[in-house]
Amino acid sequence: MSTNKILLKFAKKGINLSPEAYEKVINAENPLNFASNLIVKLKGDKFTSKDLVSVSGETIDEITGVKSQPKNNQETLTAKPEIKSEIQEKEKKPVINASEVEKKTVSTPQIKDETVKSSSIEDMKKDSDEPEKYVNKAILEASETIKDTKVKFKRNEQKTNVEYDFKIIQDTSKKSYTSGELENLISYFKSRYEKLANILSKRPELRNYTKIADIDDSQDSLSLILMVREIRTSKNGHKIIEFEDDTGNISVLFSNKNEELFAEAEKLVRDEVVGVIANKSDDRHFAFGQEIIKPGVLRVPDKEMDFGIVFLSDVHIGSLTFLEDAFQRFIDWINCEYGDEEQRKVAEDVKYLIIGGDIVDGIGVYPNQDKELAIKDITEQYNEAARFLGNIRSDIKIIIAPGNHDASRVAEPQPAVPEEYAGALYELDNVEFISNPGVVSLDGINVLIYHGRSFDDLVMAVKDFAYEKSDDIMVELLQKRHLAPIYGERTPLASELEDYLVIDEVPDVFHTGHIHINSYKRYKGVHLINSGTFQTQTEFQKIYNINPTPAEVPILHKGKYKHYKFL
Repeated sequence: MSTNKILLKFAKKGINLSPEAYEKVINAENPLNFASNLIVKLKGDKFTSKDLVSVSGETIDEITGVKSQPKNNQETLTAKPEIKSEIQEKEKKPVINASEVEKKTVSTPQIKDETVKSSSIEDMKKDSDEPEKYVNKAILEASETIKDTKVKFKRNEQKTNVEYDFKIIQDTSKKSYTSGELENLISYFKSRYEKLANILSKRPELRNYTKIADIDDSQDSLSLILMVREIRTSKNGHKIIEFEDDTGNISVLFSNKNEELFAEAEKLVRDEVVGVIANKSDDRHFAFGQEIIKPGVLRVPDKEMDFGIVFLSDVHIGSLTFLEDAFQRFIDWINCEYGDEEQRKVAEDVKYLIIGGDIVDGIGVYPNQDKELAIKDITEQYNEAARFLGNIRSDIKIIIAPGNHDASRVAEPQPAVPEEYAGALYELDNVEFISNPGVVSLDGINVLIYHGRSFDDLVMAVKDFAYEKSDDIMVELLQKRHLAPIYGERTPLASELEDYLVIDEVPDVFHTGHIHINSYKRYKGVHLINSGTFQTQTEFQKIYNINPTPAEVPILHKGKYKHYKFL
């Protein structure tokens, strides 16, 4: 990379280098990687978003951890490796020479028990009052940094005849019939109740469930299928939930003396549908809860898989904080042109790429967004996305669903990104578009794609949920069999005649995004994947102390989870 290109790179991100800072960058062993990593630190950790950030040599020393040397004894500044495990990132490491890093074998710590133990972590705890950072152990075990090894050959030099068994199972793009009238809202909730009641009624305890209006004095034990209407706490700390069905209302008390049942009651949210086993009181409209039965999921059997699926979301092309160099390294890897021999072999097996929303940063999504945009026209943002995706091997099928930053309607379910704005992407013959949510079958592997905006509501509603543990939230959504159960909060839901956010069939893979933090869990045979981001920390995330995990890509390779880092 020429020195002029390096300067342009910083200028595009709103960063002005002093002469001393510029010398430190161009004298790094790998100026390109060093510049990329420095931009991430400058825009993500140290500075708030401004039109211009001025950086001195001392600032670079502070960020990289290198002490300034006297001018008569200057040393060449080497690039500091930035991508490590989530545990290693918490420790302040001295600068390591890049050549030394290349000699080391990238290995993954083996987790043998529920607690991650190391002397460095224990020492860190002693020296810091900060709470311990949550570590997703499955990601930690599967993580590899893509090595700086690049091969040169022409893409698609040999034509491949790949056969795809690709089917769209659910796509609501052309199924929007709502007029916004009250009758539509009634139909919407009736659809939700009936779909989930059909699932719950298959449970032995609920096969002969009773409607509220049919409760009589002869019944002591009640078996009900109900929708949550209101949640409150009594003066003694018990949960009192007001439920309803299509015949009436009933209030049920869940005692805090029954810890297990009370914990389940605390996870209930408005508008979800559950089964309730209760003891009737003298008042036929009040009962004492004994059991909460969620729709739940049965174990999904393993399926044979001789190919790879890559999962992306929240790329945010067009933003000043979009990690262009890391994304280009990802594209080089998926084209089998980057990484070590084993990593390139994994890339060779990739057959599908799923992008679960927010491929671009959008326009006017939040106040003053224009100050944080590198591309301020929505069509140009999609053109830039097409430029990147158009360089991906043509034998990889790309499936794109919208997110809340895309040029689709805000209310869920969101129709596919329209050709009106994303014409350049529609011209790529290996790209498929689908709604949010949507379900696709990839050679028999069923993938539920949901951007994940309802995470915002669930984190606010349930005290045990956190953005860093989105895998726990995904488990709960599967248990509830609904992607966005709370109506009327931060997640806008369209009152369709049918509720398309009910999880009718349990998928093999459940893929989400939105929160910019990678997560992975295997739950009852279902792969739960949140694919993170290619954007550094935003101003919104700083306010809520949300730390993203940028440029980390999950892959299902022949049924096994892998996690590659490109920063």
